[in-house]
Amino acid sequence: MKTLNPLDATWLFVDSARTPMHVANLSIYSLPEDAPDNWVGEMVAELRQTRAFAAPFNLRLTSARLKSIFPTWSETDDIDIDYHFRHSALPKPGGERELGVLISRLHSHPMDFTRPLWECHLIEGLENNRFALYVKMHHSLVDGVGGMRMLTKMLSFDPAARDLPPPWSVGTGRDGPRPPRPDAGRTPWDKLRAGLRRQGESLPELSRAFGDIAREAVKHETPDWVLPFQAPVSILNKPVSAQRRFATQHYELDRIKKVARAAGVTVNDVFLGLSAAALRRYLGELNQLPEQSLTAGLPVSVRPADDEHSGNAITFIISSLHTEIADPVERLRAIRASTQAAKEHLQGLPKAGINNYTMLYMSPYVLQMLTGLGGRMRPMFNLTISNVPGPDRPLYFNGARLEQMYPVSLLSDGQALNITSVSYAGQFNIGFTGCRDILPSMQHLAVYTGEALEELEAETKARRAA
Repeated sequence: MKTLNPLDATWLFVDSARTPMHVANLSIYSLPEDAPDNWVGEMVAELRQTRAFAAPFNLRLTSARLKSIFPTWSETDDIDIDYHFRHSALPKPGGERELGVLISRLHSHPMDFTRPLWECHLIEGLENNRFALYVKMHHSLVDGVGGMRMLTKMLSFDPAARDLPPPWSVGTGRDGPRPPRPDAGRTPWDKLRAGLRRQGESLPELSRAFGDIAREAVKHETPDWVLPFQAPVSILNKPVSAQRRFATQHYELDRIKKVARAAGVTVNDVFLGLSAAALRRYLGELNQLPEQSLTAGLPVSVRPADDEHSGNAITFIISSLHTEIADPVERLRAIRASTQAAKEHLQGLPKAGINNYTMLYMSPYVLQMLTGLGGRMRPMFNLTISNVPGPDRPLYFNGARLEQMYPVSLLSDGQALNITSVSYAGQFNIGFTGCRDILPSMQHLAVYTGEALEELEAETKARRAA
C-alpha cells in the first residue's frame, strides 16, 4: 500500500462527475508500408493477450470510498483487459473532425474508481491509412512531463523494431538495474526526520516568497508581475458541464522558433502570444472579451532529469496574456515581461520547498473546487496554458510511425478552457480542451492560432526590414 503525496492526492479530492480529473494523449500513427490489410486487427489481438501490468497501470485505489479522505494505492494483477483496452473504428475515411468528435465523447466519460485509473482506445479507420491511440489516465497518476517520458519508453526510435509490448506492460519501467535510492536502508522514522528537516530548512525562503507576494499585492512595485485573483471575470470562468469539446492544431516547430528569435522571446512566449491572439479574436466575436487582460496559469515542471516516476512534479506561475493590446508584437513582448517577472519570483525558492510552496500557492484554487465556489467568484486565473517538451526524433510502434500527438487535458469549475502543446520531431502540436456548453465553435480557436502565427511572422519580418 502506498500513500499519495499531497499534490497527487489533490486531484482525487477535487474529482467529480462534471469535472473528472483525467488527462490523455492522442497519438496518430501511419501503418507500415508493407502492412497487410489485417495488420491492425492482428496487432489488437496480440496486445490483448499481454496480461503483464507495470506501474502505474497496475495501481488502483485501496478504497474508492476513501479517495477524498485518505487515498492510497495498492498494486493488483486482477485487471480486466477487455474493459481497459478497447478497439473502435471510425467510418472510413475518418477525418480530423470525426476523430475530434469521438475524442470529445471519450474524454467526457468519468473513470471507474474501483478499477485502475486508465483506459487505452485503439481507433482505426482514419484517412490516409492511419490509426490512433487515445490513452487516458487520472492526473493523480501522471503529469505532462512524466507522461511524455513514459510514452517515449513505450515506443522505439527504430522503425524496424517489432514485438514491442503494449503500454500497460511498460509503464515507467526502464532497462537495466535501477540505481540505489539515496534513502535506501533507512527506517521510516529516519526518513520522516530527514523530510521534516528539509522542510524546516526551506521555511525561511517560503516565508520570504509569500511575504513578497503580500507586499506586491499592497504596493504594486512590479507592474509585470501578475498575482492570483487579478484576472477579470469572463465566460471562461463559469461552472462547467460534464461534456467536452476537443480541437487540434499543429505547426512546424521551426516557424515558432524563428518568430521567437526575431522578437527576442522564448518558444513558450510565442505559444502564449498565439493563444492570446486567438482568445482575443474568439471572445471578441462573441462580444465576451473583457477590457482587462486575461491571465493564464502556467504549470512549470520541477521534475529532476533522473526522476523515473510519472506522478506530479509541477508548480505554477501566472502570466498576463495582454489581450488588451492590439499590436501582436507589442503584445508578445509584454507577455515576455510578465513571464519573466513570474519566473524570477519562482527561481528564488529552494527545491526542497517547492511542493509546499505549490500547495500553499494553489490552495485558494483547490478550495474553490472543493467548496463549489469555482465559477461563482473571481478566478485565480482565467485558463491554464501548458507547454510540454517531447522527443525530437520520430518514434515508432511495431513499425507504425507516430505522425502527430496531442494532449487532452482537464477542466474544472471556473476553468472552461485548457490549451496545452507538445513538441515532437520538429512539430508543435496543440490540443484545445473546452466545455461543450460554454464554448461554441471551439475549432475557431485552433484556426485563429494559425492565422496569429502568420501575422507574427509577417510583422516580425517587416520590422526587421524597416
